[in-house]
Amino acid sequence: MKYIFRLSLLILFIVILSACTDDSDVEEGAEGPAADGNESESGGDLVLSTGNDVVSMDPHSSNDLYSDQVRNTVYEGLVTQDENLEIQPLLAESWEQVNDLTWRFSLNEGVTFHDGSEFNADVVKANLERVQDPAVASPRLNLFDMIEDVNVIDDYTVEIVTEYPFAPLLSHLTHDGAGMISKEVIDEDYEKALQNSNSGYTVEEYYELREEGSEEFESTADEISGDVGAVVDQKPVGTNYAEFESRTPGERTVLKRFEDYWQEPMNLDTITFKIVTETGSRIAELETGESHVITGFEPTNLERIEENPDTEPYTLYNIAMEFIGFNTQKEPLDDVRVRQAISHVVDREEIIDGIYSGTGRIPEGPIVEGLTGHDEDVENLEYDLEEADRLMTEAGYEDGFDISIITNDAPERVDAAIYLQEALEEINVNATVDQMEWGAYLEEASTGDHDIFLLGWPNATGDPDQSLWPLFHSSMAGAQGNRTFYDNPEVDELLEAGRQESDEEERSEIYEEAQEILVEDAPMIYMRQALSMNAHRQEVEGLYISDYNKPDFRDVTLTE
Repeated sequence: MKYIFRLSLLILFIVILSACTDDSDVEEGAEGPAADGNESESGGDLVLSTGNDVVSMDPHSSNDLYSDQVRNTVYEGLVTQDENLEIQPLLAESWEQVNDLTWRFSLNEGVTFHDGSEFNADVVKANLERVQDPAVASPRLNLFDMIEDVNVIDDYTVEIVTEYPFAPLLSHLTHDGAGMISKEVIDEDYEKALQNSNSGYTVEEYYELREEGSEEFESTADEISGDVGAVVDQKPVGTNYAEFESRTPGERTVLKRFEDYWQEPMNLDTITFKIVTETGSRIAELETGESHVITGFEPTNLERIEENPDTEPYTLYNIAMEFIGFNTQKEPLDDVRVRQAISHVVDREEIIDGIYSGTGRIPEGPIVEGLTGHDEDVENLEYDLEEADRLMTEAGYEDGFDISIITNDAPERVDAAIYLQEALEEINVNATVDQMEWGAYLEEASTGDHDIFLLGWPNATGDPDQSLWPLFHSSMAGAQGNRTFYDNPEVDELLEAGRQESDEEERSEIYEEAQEILVEDAPMIYMRQALSMNAHRQEVEGLYISDYNKPDFRDVTLTE
């Protein structure tokens, strides 16, 4: 009887509680699981398929987009950019420019790395000195080689001193190359390299030699250069929302949620970057649900993705330009009239419509829309066969000449090279097309032995300095970016002035002037501002891909 009595009381309590509950706190039309019948998962394992593997997990090591797309989830820098490319605080909570050469940063406290070590001013100094260390031989050195000193003021205050006034410093610090690596991992990396070299120096002694800048340091850096970076690549440790779990080269890289992230941890349990080299296979994986997100596919596949009810494209204009480059130091391309003539036989609209299925847009010059110095009124060298003939005759090449075009094996780039080959017949130029593997192609285009080449250039900082300096300053000739071997003292002077001018309007005028010269001098044909082709399944919510074509997964959820 006691049991029945207690049971009756419990039932009565539940009935009363139910009667006291209503929907008064639920707004009409509210979204969420109750509204649409779909249950959002707070975790889940997301798979992103891409066509290329990570080159290195060391942010100072390789200079490729595919590695950055992964590393961008592991490492963070002092500052970042919002959707409008405005500088925003990240690991640094604030900063001030003390004078023309000195910037002081106040760092966030309580930030820990994935290995539990603390982020502080010593970490900043260790990272910025490492990326400049000749032993690392960082391909990203040009982004930071203006830094002369990094001074630790206290645990959470650091000063960066530049060799000369450098206006885009904050933009450069948003670059992935400024991602902060755990100092404990950096120390371990150097220690292993020093041991392998049998130099006899400890890590602390090596740092002292580097601070002194002695000849002994240079010789030691040269000795260990082949070994530096191995530990960082195998043990990538940053402060960002995802931490490294595993990697199988050529197959996949797996990251997991960093539970102690100093901001809000990501919703996903894991992110897998899966290598699927064939575009058709990546799209098939997206359609079947084996992959949730894919990156990089030809525009001809866009309609297929749009028509599938389970998939959705995520396309955006990134801050990058595709171009046809001329070796300006090699005959007959050393004659500006010849370069202009070739520019006039290229119908860029025809390339975009016929090869890129109408995706992308024609840039007015080397600085794309939305950046300081972009000039929509610049008069480009448009398609004009009569003007091309006139220039060839004036230059003494009315009977034409033989020339070679080199390209890598990307299908659309090969098609563009063949288009150029056929277009050149209009001015009696006989061109051959040589197709190469990516690594061999980059090397060939950097030697100065080539004639015409097709390539792209991403601006990875959002500042006009990175649109022009690597491509056109004479000091950057060859593998650093200036593969046209363009050398114009007037342009050099303008680019140097643009780096040092802090007034935004005056900077814009400097870059507009430089752009006008570059369009007239025609070291390249500014062919297309690229449209990045990505796609995801409908159950992926909260995905954001930046103007640099780098996904942000921190707010992503998977719905059933």
